[in-house]
Amino acid sequence: MSRSNSQRELLERELLARPVAGLQYMLGQLAREDGELTTLAVDGVFGARTLEAVLRFQWQARLPVTGVVDRQTWDAIRDRWQAQEASTGTARPVRLFPSEGARVEAGDRREYLILPQAMFQVLGRQFEGVEADRPDGVHGPASVRNAQWLQRAAGLPGSGAVDLATWEALSRLYEIFVVREGEGSSSAPAGWG
Repeated sequence: MSRSNSQRELLERELLARPVAGLQYMLGQLAREDGELTTLAVDGVFGARTLEAVLRFQWQARLPVTGVVDRQTWDAIRDRWQAQEASTGTARPVRLFPSEGARVEAGDRREYLILPQAMFQVLGRQFEGVEADRPDGVHGPASVRNAQWLQRAAGLPGSGAVDLATWEALSRLYEIFVVREGEGSSSAPAGWG
């Protein structure tokens, strides 16, 4: 099952929020399918391995081999990554949010809201605008403002309610910047901590 265009657009906006991490993520995904490319850990630092990955990609794509990620290089990486995502996008193994029509409004108490609140807590270590909030299952003022922050960033209506679209945007952000950032690195804990 492939990802929809809106999900890919959301993911690209998330990648642009942290361009080096986004670049590393896309190149790392491409390297999983192409053994000639350099595999990378997503650490947000443009170091020697990232430079090597860019140089290899530029050479393979017949672009000027400069190591500089200009617009032409970024677009080529993004386009190849999007094509790979469209053909190999994976379905989520577990459904953690209720059905399509479910909404958690301000003041609601839902046990499953604890997970999104904990995810915001971790993401708040690196993203400005995410407020500290105790994962307690109550959609209180800080929880509502965090949902609105994400909705603005993802181009969703800023209702502050947690619905399926908000959950999916949060899941992708967490997957990219916490889960996948920790993959391949045994010396550092997963996440930005």
